[in-house]
Amino acid sequence: MNMPAPDISRSPTRAASTLPGFRLGRISGVELVADFSLLFIVILIAFNLALAVLPAWHPGWPPALRWGVALLAALMFIASIAAHELAHALVAKHYKLPVRRITLFLFGGIAHLEREPDSPRAEFWTAIVGPLLSIAIGVVSVMLGGLLVGDMARLENEPMNAIQHASPLATILLWLGPINVMLGLFNMVPGFPLDGGRVLRAALWWITKDLRKATRIASFTGQVFAWFLMGFGVLMMLGRSVPFFGTGFAAGLWLILIGWFLNNAARASYQQLMIRQTFADVPLRDVMRSNVISVPPNLTVSDLVRDYIVGNDQRSFPVVQDGVLLGQVHPDDLRDLPRIHWNDTPVSRIMVPANRLRVMKPEDDAMDALQELAEQDPIPVVDHSHLVGIARRDDLMRWLAWNSQRTSPRPA
Repeated sequence: MNMPAPDISRSPTRAASTLPGFRLGRISGVELVADFSLLFIVILIAFNLALAVLPAWHPGWPPALRWGVALLAALMFIASIAAHELAHALVAKHYKLPVRRITLFLFGGIAHLEREPDSPRAEFWTAIVGPLLSIAIGVVSVMLGGLLVGDMARLENEPMNAIQHASPLATILLWLGPINVMLGLFNMVPGFPLDGGRVLRAALWWITKDLRKATRIASFTGQVFAWFLMGFGVLMMLGRSVPFFGTGFAAGLWLILIGWFLNNAARASYQQLMIRQTFADVPLRDVMRSNVISVPPNLTVSDLVRDYIVGNDQRSFPVVQDGVLLGQVHPDDLRDLPRIHWNDTPVSRIMVPANRLRVMKPEDDAMDALQELAEQDPIPVVDHSHLVGIARRDDLMRWLAWNSQRTSPRPA
């Protein structure tokens, strides 16, 4: 592997948190989740080590040993990325920033924060701790590997000769060390949303006292850096050698993918901040739809389709009796019901009960509603179990577009 995957840390967005994956456990109250795309990185590292690196370092090793060491090294690298993210999460919690979970995926890791840091100091230390830990892991790994080799002078003067006589554990540490140092240094590049870009934003925030302006500048530098990466990737695919990144078609393609991802992440991070600031202190009652069409629980499915679903832009309907929310019914709930039973089946039989729905209150934060709508749209809004409205993503985005236009500065 010519370069480490970047760490896109502390994203306050919801998108990445909903990626499919599996739960690895919980550390210090933070849930650790592995996205299925992480398997691709493990396979890529293992194949690169087993087929390219280890045969050059240990030509006499049997294939089984090479593959075993390669797989263990790949897993230890993933563990070091998890440690990097956990460092972000623990410092964030120190600054009273709630951390939902850590997600490990194709391009590194994300520590999901519920909101942006409150101060430049919190942003700075939350950002910088990850790269510092990666560099520390790298230095300690090289030192331990050198101790296991038993001849540090030989390792410094004749590294290949010393590595060829290293044990499997020493070999893993001597590979893991430099790759973690590279990870730490790469993430310190001042390109938002890399850690270095967040350190830059913290400095700009401290100087300008304006989080939005600082984020806009840091986001622009992140996009410039991303385009440089994609340009380097093209050169590498054409056979040119780029300092630090190397050369090769596969490595160049990987660099283009990372650049593309960073460019999108930089733009999305700034847009997310604008959304958060526009929705700041806005209660859900101000953006919810109050003129809601609800249905009674004894309404037949055939009447639901004829009188409500057909010709109505409301995608789902709260099921209400005496003002109390009982559940919600959506056209998708009809899929498993044969048409011949529509006339004798009440809506209460196919609805999703209220205790299985995400439900919010009128005084809840509109930004929280927008995040929840990524998983359920619409969301019933209730006051003491009585339905008072629904929150829909389309309505919130229209409100956002209107208020963004009103608050945006006019060109001179």
